[in-house]
Amino acid sequence: MPPRSRRSRNQAGANGGRTQGAEVAAAGAARRADEAPAELPPELAEGVEAFLAFLELEKGSSRNTLDAYERDLHQCADFLSGKGMRGWAEVPTAALSDWLYALTAQGLSVASLARKLSVLRAFFRHLLREGGRSDDPTAMLAGPKLRRRAPDTLNEREVARLLEAPDPTDPHGVRDRAILELAYSSGLRAGELAGLMLTQVDLENGFVRVFGKGSKERIVPVGESARRAIEAYLGAARPTLVRARTGSALFLSDRGGALSRKTIWALVRRHAARAGLEKPVKTHLLRHSFATHLLSGGADLRAIQEMLGHASITTTQIYTAVETRRVLAEHEKFHPRNRRR
Repeated sequence: MPPRSRRSRNQAGANGGRTQGAEVAAAGAARRADEAPAELPPELAEGVEAFLAFLELEKGSSRNTLDAYERDLHQCADFLSGKGMRGWAEVPTAALSDWLYALTAQGLSVASLARKLSVLRAFFRHLLREGGRSDDPTAMLAGPKLRRRAPDTLNEREVARLLEAPDPTDPHGVRDRAILELAYSSGLRAGELAGLMLTQVDLENGFVRVFGKGSKERIVPVGESARRAIEAYLGAARPTLVRARTGSALFLSDRGGALSRKTIWALVRRHAARAGLEKPVKTHLLRHSFATHLLSGGADLRAIQEMLGHASITTTQIYTAVETRRVLAEHEKFHPRNRRR
C-alpha cells in the first residue's frame, strides 16, 4: 500500500474539530506512515487520522484496535468518496446506511456489520465532541440484531490432553508446555503471552503482571502446575534458546527473540492435533476454558472479570451461558423424571 503523507494535527483539525496538539497527529501519522490504504480526499483522510491519533495517545488503544478502526473507517471513506463526498461534515445518515446495506448485500456477517457500526458511532461521537459536526448521523442508524453465542470451550479432560502433548524431552516442548499451562492457568491472550517479560512473572508469590488491551495492567494468579512448568522452562529450556542479542522476553524463539502471536497460535494448533482433539483449538479457546472452569468451580464473576481484564462485566457474563448449558445437560441426563421409560 502506498505511504500516507504526514500531516500535522492542525491540518486534521479542519475536519476533526479543535486542535489537540501537533504531537498527537505526528505520533499517529508516524505510526502508520508506511502502511496506509489507498489515497482518499484530504479531509476524509485527515479526519480518520486525527481520530486514530486520539485513540492512540489519549485512550491508549492497542495496535490491533487501531488497525481495525483504520481499516473500517477507510473502507467507509472510500465508499463515501465514490459518492462524491469530500469531508465528514457533509456525510448524511442515508449515505452511512447505504454503505452498511452494500456490505450486507456482499454477505458480510452480522457480527462484522455490528462492529463496523460501532466504529462509526465512536468516530462520529468524537467529531461531535471536537466540533467537527453539529450532529451525529449514526444516531438514527439501526444496527443488526447480534445474538451472542456462548463460546466454545475444552472440557477438563481435553485440556489435560492438550497440556500433555508437548515433548518433555525437547527444549521446545518444555517451552510449549509452559506456554500452554500459563495460558490455561491465567487466561492470557496470545499477544499477552508473546509480550511477557521475565520481570512480569513472580513465581515465588504466584502471579504475573499483564499489560492487556490499551496497555492496561492487571495482576493474574499463576497456578501451581503452571508455576512448575515455567520453572522447568527457565531452568532447562530457555538457556538453550538464548542468543547474543536476546533480551528479557520470557518465551523465546529459535533466534533468541520473543515469540510472535502467530507462532503461539501455530504451536497451540500443532499440539492440539498431536493430542487428537477434533475441535479447532486456538489460544482463545484456552482463555474461554479458563473462565468457564473457574465459574463452574464457584469463582465469583467479578473476580473472573478482573483476571480476564474485561472492562465491562457484561463481556464476562457470556460465560454464565456456558455454565447454564452444562447444568441443563446434567439435569437432562441424571434427573429421574427425564429418563425414558
